[in-house]
Amino acid sequence: MTLTVLAGVSAVIAVLWTMAEDSPRSLSERFSDPERLFDLALSALRACVGTDNLDPQAGSTAQQLLATMASVIGALAPAVLLGFVLIKMFALRPFVWRRRASISHAWTADFPGYRRSHAQSENAIIAIRFYNRFDNLFVVDLHARAHLRYLERSPHDGSLVIYKKWLNVLDEKGEPAEERCWLAVERGAPFTVWIPVDAPVPRLPFTRIQGKDLSQSAGVELMVRLTARTVGLGTEVADERWFKVGPEDFELGRFVPLEPDLQRDVWEWDGWRGFDELLPPDEDATRPAS
Repeated sequence: MTLTVLAGVSAVIAVLWTMAEDSPRSLSERFSDPERLFDLALSALRACVGTDNLDPQAGSTAQQLLATMASVIGALAPAVLLGFVLIKMFALRPFVWRRRASISHAWTADFPGYRRSHAQSENAIIAIRFYNRFDNLFVVDLHARAHLRYLERSPHDGSLVIYKKWLNVLDEKGEPAEERCWLAVERGAPFTVWIPVDAPVPRLPFTRIQGKDLSQSAGVELMVRLTARTVGLGTEVADERWFKVGPEDFELGRFVPLEPDLQRDVWEWDGWRGFDELLPPDEDATRPAS
């Protein structure tokens, strides 16, 4: 896109340069030489990328201005292009998120103690899945936190106010905590942030989560933020995903799990084809013993 813009600017400079030229030939004669116009456009393009200079005629103010403009563009263009490259290199977003967050019974969580303690409960739990998509980028010290954002009327003057609430997630022991931590993030292996709802969710959108009544709230969204460090580069990476509390970004059911097989490459594990799908209801109905 940048080269296309520079080529267009160079063509315009070539046309204006030819019009401002002090020559005994008529304007139509000057524009009837396509090879000369093409050569002049190439010279202007080299000037716009900073590798050449235009040579204006003595006493031609218009050509002096065009040559100065091309030189300024030639000084700025490399810096702008380098900035784009550096931003793309260091603005790493290694995580791929599951298309929707799934909501299932609390006893479907992957923690034995939490499952047993909620065996007779109708409360729900949110599962948000992601994985590291880069084969050559090793991520460590990953932290995941979740918070809720909603709008409610101010008790003072009735205006809409944005409120935020930190949500508990299940830690490595399956207990509610402020954040979930992983020591390392294997490439391709999916990770799950479990967020207890602490209330039943018979339908979407849900209207209560962790003691907060959302029935009178508007613009409710749930956000999960990930922060981690990369091995080798030593840089910090961060990513976040916003979920609208409704059928757009949530679905009722248990996600399709992957089947790890250490004898095969991670991208060949069973379950990738259904990563964004839900288990059939008959496969998600085994309630554990309390």
